[in-house]
Parts: sequence; C-alpha cells; structure tokens
Amino acid sequence: MTPFDRTRCRLRAHPFALDAALAAGVLACMVAGSFVEPHRPEGLDWGLRTPDPLSLVLMTLGAAALVFRRRAPRTVLALAGGVSVAESVTGDPRAPVAMCAVVALYTVASTTDRPTTWRIGLLTMTVLTGCAMVAGPLPWYAQENLAIFAWTGIGATAGDAVRSRRAFVQAIRERAERAERTREEEARRRVAEERLRIARDLHDVVAHHIALVNVQAGVAAHVMDKRPDQAKEALAHVREASRSALGELRATVGLLRQSGDPEAPTEPAPGLDRLDELAGTFRNAGLRVEVARTDRGGLPAAVDLAAYRVIQEALTNVQKHAGTDARAEVSVVRVGPHIEITVLDDGSGEDQDDTPGGGHGLLGMRERVTALRGTLTTGPRYGGGFRVHAILPVEPRTSAAQDSRP
Repeated sequence: MTPFDRTRCRLRAHPFALDAALAAGVLACMVAGSFVEPHRPEGLDWGLRTPDPLSLVLMTLGAAALVFRRRAPRTVLALAGGVSVAESVTGDPRAPVAMCAVVALYTVASTTDRPTTWRIGLLTMTVLTGCAMVAGPLPWYAQENLAIFAWTGIGATAGDAVRSRRAFVQAIRERAERAERTREEEARRRVAEERLRIARDLHDVVAHHIALVNVQAGVAAHVMDKRPDQAKEALAHVREASRSALGELRATVGLLRQSGDPEAPTEPAPGLDRLDELAGTFRNAGLRVEVARTDRGGLPAAVDLAAYRVIQEALTNVQKHAGTDARAEVSVVRVGPHIEITVLDDGSGEDQDDTPGGGHGLLGMRERVTALRGTLTTGPRYGGGFRVHAILPVEPRTSAAQDSRP
C-alpha cells in the first residue's frame, strides 16, 4: 500500500477530520479567488484587489458550515446558500462564496435519492441565480450570474452520479454475497444428501449381512455337536457373508476419502445383475427364494442400485421377521418406462430378531424410491405374509411423453 493509500484510509476512518480538511481547502480557494479582480478599467483581463471584510466573514461562515456536511447536509446547504445569497447581493466586486454552496449541494445530492436531488438542486439554482440577477449589483446577464447557475448544476449532477455509482457497487457486492451464500447452502444441501445416501447404503449392507451371519451362526451353534459337517458349512457361509459385508463397507466408505488418501476401491455398485448371487446368499441361510425377472437390463446406475437395495432389504426383513418356514418370491418386471419390483412372503410374521427396538429398513426403502420419483407400497398380505411393491421410473418423463405421441 502506497503512502497516499494509507493517508486516504486514515481519512476515511475519520470523516470529521476529512470534512475539516475539505472545509479548509474550500476556504483557501475562496480567499485566494477573492483577491482576483476579473475585469479592470485599464483593459487588462486580471488584477489584484482587496476583498471586503464582510466577504471574508461570509466565506469563513460558509467554509465552517462544511465541517458538518455529513451530519446535517440539508442544514449546511441552507446555511451555505444563505451566505452565498448575501454575498451575491452585497458584494461588489463579488467574492466566490458560492463555492461552499456548490460543495454542500454536492453532499446533499450524493446522500439522497434522485427526485429529491432534482427538487433541491433546481430550488438552489433558482434561488442563488435569481437573487444574483435581480438584486445583485451586476447586470442580470453578467457571466458571474451564469457561472452560479452552471456551478450549482454541476454540483448536483456530480453528487447524483456519485450516489448512483455507490448504489451500483453496493448492489454488485450484495449480489456477490448472496451468490456466495447460495453456493454455500447448495454445498451444505448436497453434503447432507450424500451423507443420507451413504447412511442408507451402510444400513442396507450391514442389516443384510449381519442378519445372514446371525442366522448361520445360530445354525452352526445348533448342529455343532450332532452334525459337525453342517456346522462347518454354516460357518463357511458366515465367513463368506462377513467377507462380502467388509467388501461393500470398504467400497462405501471409500467414497468419503479425500484426494490425498489411498486409492479407493473401483468395484462398481451392486445392481440387478447380482440378483441371483443375492438370492443365493439367502438360500444358503435357509430361506427359500424364487426369482422371476423379465426386464431387459441396461438400467440407469441409480435405478439399478435402488432396485437391488430394495430387494436386499425386503429379503432381509423376510429373513428376520417372517419365520423359519417362510418362502419369498421376487419379481422384476419392465412395464413401459418403469420397472416394477415385488417381493412377497408367506411368513407367519413371527419376529425372529432378538434385538430390541425397531429398524429403519422400510423408511430407507421409501427414501430411495422417492428420491428417484418412484412409488413404494408395503403392507401385510391377505391370508398372511407381507408384500413390498416398488415402481421406479427408468426413462425421463419427457422421453416417455415423446414416445407416447402418435
């Protein structure tokens, strides 16, 4: 920062000192101008003269009023205008007292709105110029009278221009701050949505695999003494389920890594192409699962993952709550621009989970489906069992509407 910039910053920090310095400068210019005689009889254009004591007093009063121009701009303008009128009527030759009125008018114009500037500016110009023309010692067409009209107009115009520029800069600053706040709010919203999505994934992965581990561990403990081969097979399924859970957890948590962290797993998110593998894990846990699908594949990644997670959570609920003899049916059908997923079971509804409290599986499924603008209906079946039915849009609505046109 240059010394000039530092001085300007200090003056802006102390506006009263700045106004005092401005008043001193205006007084110096007016006093210097009062010693100049614009017209001399000898034919010379300029000469020296001695100002009247009254003119010096009026100049001092007008300059002193400018010290308070920020605190009471209209009062200062009235005082400076009165001093200028008194000088234009009594001064012969005239001193440049109107300079303080020009500065005061500039201050008023820079601190008020445009209509007020027009009214006050025209009133000031009319009063000062009219008094000088009508009651002054000079002819009405003298250039000093026209100079008062011109300089007051310039002061009002300059003040209005400065006010407009300040308003424009302030509007740009507010727009930038509003845009910054909007970006921050959007970033926070996206972070919250991503956290919710990751939480749903973690819930689905943990609930599914822990349920399988629980069932297989129970089977192993039950047959450990009488049928060790079957217990060994159940423990193998436990090991496989835990390995799969760790893999999916590693892939999900890998999304939270920063750029400098080790490379995250690149395994794609599960989809309906792994539906048979998913059903096989439940069959190994003792649940009878039948799968029927007529979809053509090629689903969007978000829809494919949501469909997989809905089926996974529904089968996990069947495993946990439907009873030991339950049978589940899974159907995946492509109907126009939608894919329909149905999971049915004929369980007795006996809760096989010893963990107290309810879960969030149905809520998580509903959030997934709603996020894709789909619909989810769940509820008990007539005659026993439970039904989960989800409809997910595969194609955008605009595309579907175009396909339906003749």
